[in-house]
Amino acid sequence: MPMTSFARMNRSDHSMLPPVPAATMAYHSPNACNLCHTDKEAAWADRQVREWRPRDYQAPLLHRASLIDAARKRDWGRLEEMLQYIAGTDRDEVFAASLIRLIPPNSDPKIAQTLLKAAGDPSPLVRAAAVESLAMIPSQQSLRAIIGATADEFRLVRIRAAAALSAYPDVRVGGEYGERIRKADQEHLASLMARPDQWSSHYNLGNYHLNRGELKEAVSSYDRALGIEPRAVMVMVNASIAHSRMGEAGKAEKSLQEALKTSPENAAALFNMGLLKAELNDPKQAESYLRAALKYDPQMAQAAYNLCIITSKDRINDAVAWCRKATELSPQNPEYSYTLAFYLKQQGERDEAVNLLKAIIEKHPGYRDAVMLLGEISQTERRP
Repeated sequence: MPMTSFARMNRSDHSMLPPVPAATMAYHSPNACNLCHTDKEAAWADRQVREWRPRDYQAPLLHRASLIDAARKRDWGRLEEMLQYIAGTDRDEVFAASLIRLIPPNSDPKIAQTLLKAAGDPSPLVRAAAVESLAMIPSQQSLRAIIGATADEFRLVRIRAAAALSAYPDVRVGGEYGERIRKADQEHLASLMARPDQWSSHYNLGNYHLNRGELKEAVSSYDRALGIEPRAVMVMVNASIAHSRMGEAGKAEKSLQEALKTSPENAAALFNMGLLKAELNDPKQAESYLRAALKYDPQMAQAAYNLCIITSKDRINDAVAWCRKATELSPQNPEYSYTLAFYLKQQGERDEAVNLLKAIIEKHPGYRDAVMLLGEISQTERRP
């Protein structure tokens, strides 16, 4: 059985897939041929398997891998293709679930419909990934799908549904549904603390409390996580969020300073420090941290968007440039496109703003802000 190294562990590959040296050439993943023939290159192995098998059996896996690679790189030019793969009848459940986790959920109707369909997929792995992502697309349809998943025959799906419901802390459901939700929530909490000796267990429990608005409990869990692993940067970042929501700006800043001391190039820590500085009315520092966040994560659309907001007060041209970048990085986010249109209007670029607003309305018919801004521009033009 071929053995590879991953996460400092040697492990055997039980997937029983045929060797795909073409994936080694494209993505540097190991293949069974070259694990033995260490003196040969992947190109040699690729030629051998193509001679043995005239049918290109590597093509489907390469296609799936290319979608995963694009999603990891946040290349949303292939979003339509990714959604089609998830909804396809011949999809591989592991790849489909991975794509669901990689695609950022938002109000794009195509993403929402794909996830709603995936919530009823035959695979529990796909269903679990779908209901968890639906939590970030608030709607009655999403809520119904998540509540329905609390009665799934597979515990994995019930647990992920309960995790998703933590994003709906105000939901009050009685009767049969209420009992199902309560049981699923108990299963979820038990799963989080199955390994209380691991810092990640307390981190995940903290995230559960943070989602529910139970901020003191969240901070307590994060403190326990840091007691086990003092270098866990994401624990520090999320602890800062909890402190900030509690109005404890000093503690939030201290937590982020510790995170950046441990990992100076951590984009999430830099981003949150930028947001905190903006809240503290320090736009110069906020801009500096947000620029650094974008430097170390060039695909972070949120950083570009917040730079747009900060610079809009006195540098409209910079604001438009940052908003344009945010829209390019996350074209499926209507808020970014709307904000770009708003500042284009201020800049005097009326035609581009109108075209952008019309595109938003066509794609997101329920986005009222775009409708109102388009109407405002039209009224202004009709005035004598």
